[in-house]
Amino acid sequence: MKICFIIALHAEAAPLIEFYDLKKVDDFFSPLPCELYQNPSVPELSVVLTGSDHERDLIGCEAACVTTMAAIQRLKPELVISSGTCGGFKCFGGVVGRVYIGSGAIFHDRRVPGDNAWGTQSIGDYHLWEGSKKLYEQLKEEGYDVGYEKVSTGSSFSQTAEDMEVIRQQGGRLIDMEGAAVAFVCSLYHVPVMMVKVISNLCDEDDGDIQSFLDNLHTVSHNLLEVNKKVISNH
Repeated sequence: MKICFIIALHAEAAPLIEFYDLKKVDDFFSPLPCELYQNPSVPELSVVLTGSDHERDLIGCEAACVTTMAAIQRLKPELVISSGTCGGFKCFGGVVGRVYIGSGAIFHDRRVPGDNAWGTQSIGDYHLWEGSKKLYEQLKEEGYDVGYEKVSTGSSFSQTAEDMEVIRQQGGRLIDMEGAAVAFVCSLYHVPVMMVKVISNLCDEDDGDIQSFLDNLHTVSHNLLEVNKKVISNH
């Protein structure tokens, strides 16, 4: 099975790139900023980063959509994986460093009051790859500290009271800035998508403070590797 990881931050992707000795394929997506990493010895694996702008990794839904669309068109993957860090909630058992398999994906900051059809469209509530739960159960049986929860995506690092209300209503337990955008594009192309996320900060403790995220970024990104390796080896 041809697998394509969509990852926003170089720090999130670095352990995977290093382990599989992936090399950057120069200008593959030119003029788009997204970057392709491959190794001919592992032909079924591609890692695609969103690229950079203003000396920072490109984050958010727009970059995720462009990158996912380009990756699907050029690489023709059979499974897309949105992998990276996320916020969690201590009140729901979230722990910094714990890896999660996504059980679903929604948007929490796209509000259309007074129109149920557009409201439903805005939230999204995308179904993820049907093998996600089976993989989660297998990992649990093998002793991995892994969870299975819904990913809620927004375009800001911090959340408003309205955002939090949508997250609570929809059962979101993990917050990121790309997951549902990747799932949206995959739904258009009918390509299966799954999510592998690791908690880097607790939203109900740090209140959107980016420093705790930055302090934990490199350490928790290494926690993703073992689960991502398991996903790859199963296909």
